[in-house]
Amino acid sequence: MPGFLIAILVVVVILIWFVAAYNGFVKLRNMVREAFSTMDVYMKKRYDLIPNLVETVKGYAKHEAGTLEKVISARNAAANATTVEGRLEGENALTGTLKSLFAIAEAYPDLKANANFMDLQRQLQSIESEIANSRKYYNAVVRDFNIKIESFPSNIIASIFGFKHEPMFEIATEERENINVKF
Repeated sequence: MPGFLIAILVVVVILIWFVAAYNGFVKLRNMVREAFSTMDVYMKKRYDLIPNLVETVKGYAKHEAGTLEKVISARNAAANATTVEGRLEGENALTGTLKSLFAIAEAYPDLKANANFMDLQRQLQSIESEIANSRKYYNAVVRDFNIKIESFPSNIIASIFGFKHEPMFEIATEERENINVKF
């Protein structure tokens, strides 16, 4: 009889662990989705500001049309991406083109003194800061989720229920380089 009770106790403990591990995955998966959605809200605000910023710069830097077109093109690619990976890649490209835009602005003293441009730049810098913070949070939650997927014995639950690694938000290699502006 005691062997039977021990067997039942072991089964109950395994069942409780199984349910707790599964619920832990569900919680982390939802936190990853929430973190990405928060980041997405800030990116949407950025997308809305960029056309106004570009239009302001156009008046001062007409011969920089190529750079301005790249900014708008990168904005549209990031905004229209349909996968998380595509969105992350598009965001990296957009960040790089925005650096070029601000480098151009440095070359035009009248533009730097324009109140509308300065206000748009302040708004964008504030949103960039929020995006950076939301990227940190997103990456922290993804890290925890991915660790749980790889850790034993929770990796068993992950494989049974099809929990997959989520992508980290990483900076593209070309973004690590300084921008060189030449006229």
